[in-house]
Amino acid sequence: MEDRVGHYPEFREFFIRRFSLDTGSLSRPGYVRAPSGMIYSLVFVGRSGEHFPDGIEIYALADALEPLNEKDIDTDLWALLRWMIDGIGGDWRVEDLDATGRLYQLPFLSQQS
Repeated sequence: MEDRVGHYPEFREFFIRRFSLDTGSLSRPGYVRAPSGMIYSLVFVGRSGEHFPDGIEIYALADALEPLNEKDIDTDLWALLRWMIDGIGGDWRVEDLDATGRLYQLPFLSQQS
């Protein structure tokens, strides 16, 4: 869970635009399909006194009772971060995110072309 998407307004604005949070039902989560084919549910969190959304929870929607593959989950979450950064644009660049991942030696980044 990212409990504070409002620390940079661009993050909040991205989710509002992408999922029409300013016009649609706030009770519906957003759904995204990741590279593994798994679908993730993005649940937007509100807090008293904060602009909505103030946080986001990400849930993997696994088929039946199949166990989750940790490698796929890590790769998918990185892909979701890349999707978000690309959608925000401006000073937020995917290349900078990937460079940070390489600094931390995230193993799944070596598989990307």
